[in-house]
Amino acid sequence: MMQEQKRIIRLPHAGIVVLVGPSNSGKTTLLQRMIDQGTLMQTEVVSSDQFRILVGDEVFMDWRNRPKQEADVVYNEYQLISDKAFAAMDMIVGMRCRVGKLTVVDATHLHAEDRKKYVDMAAKYHVSVMAIALDVAEDELLRRDESRDNPRGRQRVKQQVQIFKRSVRGLKEEGFASSYMIKGEQVDQLAFIRKENPVLFEVEAGIDIIGDIHGCYQEMLELVNKLGYQSDEDGYYKHPNGRKLVSVGDVMSRGPQSILAIEFWRSHVEAGLAYMVDSNHGWKIARYLDGKNVSLGHGDERMAAELAQYERDHGKDSAEKLKAGMRQFLLAAPSHLVFCRNGVRQVVVAHAGIRDSFIGKQSKSIQDYCRYGDTAGMDDQGKPIRKDWFIEHESGELIVWGHDPRPQPTIIKHTVNIDQGVVFGGQLTAYRYPEKEFVSVSAVMNYSGDPDNPLLKWERKRFSPPNLRKFIEGYTVLTEPYGEISVRGEFVKAAVDSVSHYTVPIEELVYIPPTMSPPPRVSDKDDYLEHPGEAFSYYRSKGVMTMVAEKKHMGSRAILLLFRDREAAVKYVGREMLGAIYTRTGRHFFDSSLEEEILQRLNNDLQRAQYFNKHQTDFILLDAEIVPWNLKARELIASQYAHVAEAAIMDRKYIMEKLQMAHAAGRDVQDWIGEFGQKLDNAELFEQAFQKYCWDTNGLQGIQIAPFHTLAHSTEAFFDKSHVWHMQKNSEFAACSEMFIETEYRVITDETSEQEVIRWWEEMTEDGHEGIVVKPETFVMKHQNRLIQPGIKVRGRKYLHIIYGIDYLMPENLKRLKQRKTGKKERHALMEFALSVESVERFVWNEPVERIHECVLAVLSLESDPVDPRL
Repeated sequence: MMQEQKRIIRLPHAGIVVLVGPSNSGKTTLLQRMIDQGTLMQTEVVSSDQFRILVGDEVFMDWRNRPKQEADVVYNEYQLISDKAFAAMDMIVGMRCRVGKLTVVDATHLHAEDRKKYVDMAAKYHVSVMAIALDVAEDELLRRDESRDNPRGRQRVKQQVQIFKRSVRGLKEEGFASSYMIKGEQVDQLAFIRKENPVLFEVEAGIDIIGDIHGCYQEMLELVNKLGYQSDEDGYYKHPNGRKLVSVGDVMSRGPQSILAIEFWRSHVEAGLAYMVDSNHGWKIARYLDGKNVSLGHGDERMAAELAQYERDHGKDSAEKLKAGMRQFLLAAPSHLVFCRNGVRQVVVAHAGIRDSFIGKQSKSIQDYCRYGDTAGMDDQGKPIRKDWFIEHESGELIVWGHDPRPQPTIIKHTVNIDQGVVFGGQLTAYRYPEKEFVSVSAVMNYSGDPDNPLLKWERKRFSPPNLRKFIEGYTVLTEPYGEISVRGEFVKAAVDSVSHYTVPIEELVYIPPTMSPPPRVSDKDDYLEHPGEAFSYYRSKGVMTMVAEKKHMGSRAILLLFRDREAAVKYVGREMLGAIYTRTGRHFFDSSLEEEILQRLNNDLQRAQYFNKHQTDFILLDAEIVPWNLKARELIASQYAHVAEAAIMDRKYIMEKLQMAHAAGRDVQDWIGEFGQKLDNAELFEQAFQKYCWDTNGLQGIQIAPFHTLAHSTEAFFDKSHVWHMQKNSEFAACSEMFIETEYRVITDETSEQEVIRWWEEMTEDGHEGIVVKPETFVMKHQNRLIQPGIKVRGRKYLHIIYGIDYLMPENLKRLKQRKTGKKERHALMEFALSVESVERFVWNEPVERIHECVLAVLSLESDPVDPRL
């Protein structure tokens, strides 16, 4: 006799499974079998009995065979406990739906309204909902009830059977994604299988995500070849390392060869060599092919024209076959794709964007959102007004999207836009993962013929003056490293005044270097205010195992924006120039003639070294120190330091002479001689401290530049690099030009290297140098998901005479100074750093001036908020 074939029921990977059936119908037994077989986890099952115990300590309270008053009280208590138990159970089910888990609900669910709440809940949280009804004969239910510890009684069992029979007749119309009616004798022939999430895949050898193609088939093939894919004898493009192609959608419409583009992706997806997500143009063409009444515009009419030409060339039968294949392919495209590594979500691909709560789920509303993004109605021309959906992205996955054409790939809040408008004459971009690299090819021409070309609109608005009304009363900036940063209106007004009158033009003002905090704790050594040990302790407490200590040049902070040539600057700052050199407050560092001379010298040296060609960049953005100090601080040195030192030395020498005369005359002034001898030494040290950083310059002669951060090239920002990498770039620049100088540094990995750095710092600072900056291994580091200090300056004992005064090391003064508070300085350092990172990344991705300026203005505003200037 042949073994009876089992009936397979496929459970969703996430969502709700509602069991329906009278008491004793075997729901709990069936679930236990599924748990024992490994189909379900115990945590995926919730039951009304379980929550009755949690809420009221008992599964069943028997009110029968009691006096009426007692029965009423017990019955009402049981009903109250049941209501609260179901409320608690439903809350848990909702929470599990929110995080994308599967939950099987074990209760009778005899009434349609009891089941409807789960249908509604599934719709709310965008998960699947299934019903499994167990239809067991009444006499079997009665027999089972008699063997229960707490039998429900014949009357109640019969009543439940009648309700069940009436209720389940309309089960299929109640909104469940699927429903099953299982006869009692069929239960043993059931086999349950868990579905896989159809939008989840492993990264495996790597993926290459390609932006909106729009029928630009030749550019697409050029890019695929550039990515290393090779065509085999069957016409499939395969990567030798097993990588796969991913499309963000909109492979058709607007451009010249939509059919070839769709068929490429259809054949590769069906062969398991590629993936493609749904998109707005793909959805419209799918509905058009499905015979729906859709209005073809915005380039979709070109797709219809191609299909009509195909029918003329190949006949109606071939055309219908082609359309049917395309329709099926486009309608089956998922809303988004999630690529995982070791089971952890890494990359999400969605055409127009996705909310964090949608990731990994599927529903009609999610499909619509991923096609069109977040919109706020239509503009005067009938085009959607796009909202910045990405500002709410917090869940950690990298989201790669297209849909919104931009001149360059745009990285905002761990999202990457790779629609560079190839059909509008821009570029076709691929994003390689896990390499996190961009690869692009240029369009042959502007195919769209659209007078409202979004790339031209983007370029036109790029240099539009910022709307100061948005800023003047205070505003917030959303940054990747820190989160939301608020600046108050009173400080914005001061910063606006400074930018309006004193700084370089705002197009060139792309980065303001952040302030830097000293160690959060003062030194516990009696004769030190600052010491490297406190910086090391801070970073160790934040989980940093490797640090870099860099010598701090005593000069003036400067930003250098250096262009390949004058013409290259137009794209980035709107006019021809070789570059700009400005101070940390945004003002010109040199007068115009000397700046031009320095820029020309640096450009000649970098061109001679082939730097721009070697790195394929249009510009270099450097954070540097320019020495000597007196280049910018001559007036400060003359009016404060030199005058004070001269007067103090003269005054203290005079007092010492008088004290020595009194001593010679037999007066008891020995203690005073000791005190003023120390004070005279302090004054002489003070004079030595600032003089070491000053020397005469003549034109370019004597000027040196130490670039300690290579912030960006035109292709990328370098905030993901280690500080050792930045020091190596420093050496590279020093090899290119004699104007650049290297910075000494040490790497700290253990206690031995800590002690070596301390000795180095002591020798250096006793020789009169300012000190060191201690940094974590990489530019941006977090501890417990919070940004930590990007650098801590540790200044030497001699140098601090300049900052805290001639006699700051006198015991009574040092004791007072050790009460200093650095909290506000630390907060400003973190916020300004995050804003500076944000402004550079926006500049690299060619965002409008206003977007860059809001970051720069925020840093200048924070600088207007007073902090102890000695810190």
